[in-house]
Amino acid sequence: MGINNFPKYTIIIRNYTFDEAHAIAKAIEGLEQNFAMEITMNTRSASEYIKNLNKEFGQKILIGAGTVLNLKDEIAAVDANAKFLLSSCLFSKNMIDYAKQKNVITIPGAYTPTEVLQMLNYKADIIKIFPAITAGPEYFKNLQGPLGKIPLMAVGGISSENVGIFLKNGAQFIGIGSGAFLKEDIINKDVPKLRQSLIDIIEKS
Repeated sequence: MGINNFPKYTIIIRNYTFDEAHAIAKAIEGLEQNFAMEITMNTRSASEYIKNLNKEFGQKILIGAGTVLNLKDEIAAVDANAKFLLSSCLFSKNMIDYAKQKNVITIPGAYTPTEVLQMLNYKADIIKIFPAITAGPEYFKNLQGPLGKIPLMAVGGISSENVGIFLKNGAQFIGIGSGAFLKEDIINKDVPKLRQSLIDIIEKS
C-alpha cells in the first residue's frame, strides 16, 4: 500500500468507548476519501476496536493504529488488520521492515531534522511531526528547505481553526484528535453533528 491515495486527514481515536468510535466511523462514511481513522494502542481493547471497525467499515474507511511504540504493539495492530501505523516516536528499522512485509503504511513520529532524516533513510512512508503546535506551521516549510519535499503529517494541537495554515506551509497530511469535534457531540454520539465538524475541517483548510 502506498501513500498516493492516503486521506489528507486522520481522525485520532484515543480512549473513546467503542460506541463513540463507531459513531465517528459513521460520520466519516461518505467523506472517506478525505478521512482515515486511527485507534491508539493505549485505548483499552484497541485491537478489538480495529478488528471490529474494519469488519464493518474497512471497505470504505482506511483504519489504522496509533501510539505504536514497539514491535509488540505493531504485531498486535497488524494482526487486527490495521492498514497503517502511527506513533509519536521514532520507529526502529525492524518495525518499518516488518510493516513493509505486511504492506502496511508507516508514519513514525519525529521532531528534529536528524530524526526526520533517519526515518526517511529507514524508508518510512510519511513522517509525523509531533507536537506540531509547538513546532509551528513554518517549521514544516523550513524542514523541506534542506531536506527536500517530504510527506509530512502535522499532529498535536491541530483543529479546524489552524489546519489551513499548516497545509499552506508544507504539511501534506493532518492528524486531529480532540480538536476535531465538540465533546458533547461525541458523548451523544450525534452522527450528523460529528459529520458537520468533519465538513468544517475540509472547508477551513
